[in-house]
Amino acid sequence: MKASDLFIKALESEGVEYVFGIPGEENLDLLESLRTSSIKLILTRHEQAAGFMAATYGRLTGKAGVCLATLGPGATNFVTSAAYAQLGGMPMLMITGQKPVKVSKQGHFQIVDIVDMMKPLTKFTRQIVSADNIPARVRESFRRAEEERPGATHLELPEDIAHDQTDAIVLQASFHRRPIADDKAVQRAVEAIRESRQPILMVGAGANRKTSSKMLREFVERFGIPFFTTQMGKGVLDESHPLWLGNAALSDGDFVHRAIEHADCIINVGHDVIEKPPFFMRRGRRTVIHVNYLTAEVDTVYFPQIEVVGDIANTIWRINQSLEKQAHWDFSYDDNVRQHLNAHLAKGADDARFPVYPVRLVADVRKAMPDDGILCLDNGMYKLWFARYYRCTQPNTLLLDNALATMGAGLPSAIAAKIVYPDRKVVAVAGDGGFMMNSQEIETAVRLKLDLVVLLLRDNAYGMIKWKQANMNFPNFGMDMGNPDFVAYAESYGAHGHRPASAAEFGPLLSKCLATPGVHLIDLPVDYSDNDRVLNREIRELSAEL
Repeated sequence: MKASDLFIKALESEGVEYVFGIPGEENLDLLESLRTSSIKLILTRHEQAAGFMAATYGRLTGKAGVCLATLGPGATNFVTSAAYAQLGGMPMLMITGQKPVKVSKQGHFQIVDIVDMMKPLTKFTRQIVSADNIPARVRESFRRAEEERPGATHLELPEDIAHDQTDAIVLQASFHRRPIADDKAVQRAVEAIRESRQPILMVGAGANRKTSSKMLREFVERFGIPFFTTQMGKGVLDESHPLWLGNAALSDGDFVHRAIEHADCIINVGHDVIEKPPFFMRRGRRTVIHVNYLTAEVDTVYFPQIEVVGDIANTIWRINQSLEKQAHWDFSYDDNVRQHLNAHLAKGADDARFPVYPVRLVADVRKAMPDDGILCLDNGMYKLWFARYYRCTQPNTLLLDNALATMGAGLPSAIAAKIVYPDRKVVAVAGDGGFMMNSQEIETAVRLKLDLVVLLLRDNAYGMIKWKQANMNFPNFGMDMGNPDFVAYAESYGAHGHRPASAAEFGPLLSKCLATPGVHLIDLPVDYSDNDRVLNREIRELSAEL
């Protein structure tokens, strides 16, 4: 058969449902093979957005999302998406075209060494130089992308190779199980927890797997050990649970950090040093147990004393079977921390100021969203407010990026989330800066007839950097910008545009948009004037009193 047909059959064998992207001249054989396959092409308006969609598909399903671009500028537009998936631990395969490698009549026109470019950004990257190699290359790309730690892979299919004939056959995935932790390591962890007086559980991004979530719920219920989450660990455990101590949205100085400092044993499940540190280790003060699929990557702020390396769910299950609740455990300090945290989280939830106050914003969104609704955050100042104040009750219901932390991913991620879960409510949350980096994908959402809400938070500036600039006592410079009429902009694509005139109008409007079919954009001005007072000073001062 033709090599491009074999390539698509290999994708079908891997269970691929969608290919996100923009084809070019060098992909036309592959595009024709895709046309007659069971796989649906999701045509996007920018390759970067296609990569964000594929990565989010991988994040939500555990299966590698697939995206397609042509050579040269199409392929280079995947760079940020590759880093997004690689740092965020999201399985993804990028497919790019290339000029003929056997005989080319166009010199070096559009030719960039994409394989070398992708090497530092992926787990695996190859140019396919023979049609017979396609089955092995595709199988290896998926295996590498999906095994722990998940990430990005890349294949380059030159135009002439795609057109060649081959009698190679598709390779099926082998049966495999994740390795499990050593018994002695598990027992060492159990002994450390048993002997501690104030243990605490930390849940990171690596624990965001269905089986891990189930075992961790059992752990918390059985032993009554308090827990907190990293930004990318939100939702693994129900954050409305009475043992939740908060989210480490800030690196230091929050109420949760008082509990961390008081603990003598931290059970650190699924933490990745790619996330901003949820706490800073200091020698001799406490025992940190690293529970993860891979060994700990030692850093100046992270050097655990005990490592339990293997399948997380299995490790927690074995700890559950071996550990007993201890009478000498004392969580009274944690109870005090939780009481003060909950009081502070409620403060400002009914603030009537307009432009809207961030705490009121988060509270109103939480009220409008069902428990299984999915918020897809772009990157900006609001990410800290949502990470700290928005309580997730289910896994993967607040998709934020605390790894690459790239702007422009919010809307594409929301599109992918709605494709994966068409019956769930999905909201993209983006600042005006990040939104405009991939705003063209509103047309994609409209064309796909998705029911989707875009919550655009407008401060007419690059707000997070402006906040940092002010913290460094620099004058405001280079941060403010103009914006289009976002309501008219959305409507020009065929979406519905809305602009509430008060804080009281916002909550009911969001609920109405969630209940009304179509793509909706809400242009909501936001007041970030309290960023420094609350996040830098008030929280630190109040928590220090504990």
